[in-house]
Amino acid sequence: MTGKTQKLIDVSHVVEHGMITYKGLPAPIICDYLSREASEQIYEEGTSFHIGRIDMVANTGTYLDAPSHRFEEGKDLSELDLSSLANLDGLVIIVGPDVKEITPQHFSGMDVKGKAVLIRTDWSGHWGSDQYFEDYPYLNLAAAEYLRDQGAVLVGIDSHNIDDTSGNSRPVHSTLLGADIPIVEHMTNLRDLPETGFKFFAVPVKVKGMGTFPVRAFGLIGP
Repeated sequence: MTGKTQKLIDVSHVVEHGMITYKGLPAPIICDYLSREASEQIYEEGTSFHIGRIDMVANTGTYLDAPSHRFEEGKDLSELDLSSLANLDGLVIIVGPDVKEITPQHFSGMDVKGKAVLIRTDWSGHWGSDQYFEDYPYLNLAAAEYLRDQGAVLVGIDSHNIDDTSGNSRPVHSTLLGADIPIVEHMTNLRDLPETGFKFFAVPVKVKGMGTFPVRAFGLIGP
């Protein structure tokens, strides 16, 4: 008798020294705090350790926005229930890289209630290039309001931003985070997930007073 197996699909970018996630924000600096060579002067012969150090802004790599990212009185990372971040029923919406403005019509006929709605544009194929920051797909206000009103519990996208950043307003962030719906941006590999029938996880470090932090986002396929 052959049992069914589970499969884990990583949908997050690797955080590397010097990488740029968002133009205008500094790249992470990854270095030694205690090198293996230095540790050999502390511990007995044959014993060494490495303690690394990373200096970065919270909006680095694939990250999750909590309500306090947008609203001063909103929940910060430490106040989010694990049930809002892990073991969520996942739904992938495919719109394609030729669609710039994502509207409610792209969710027509889809049951988003209680789902982590992951919007696949395949724009992550431009990651690491100048094109990634230009003319990327985003949601409009009506799409955000639709997802909120239809009961989505988390919304993710594999492009540069869930909002149109050509102006100074951020209506999608305001709408979703105002309804306690976390946002995951800069995802990748969504093509490797099925459209339905998987669980989604995007859990950040439990940091008090912060509204954004990188996540190891992944889907779980199987029983």
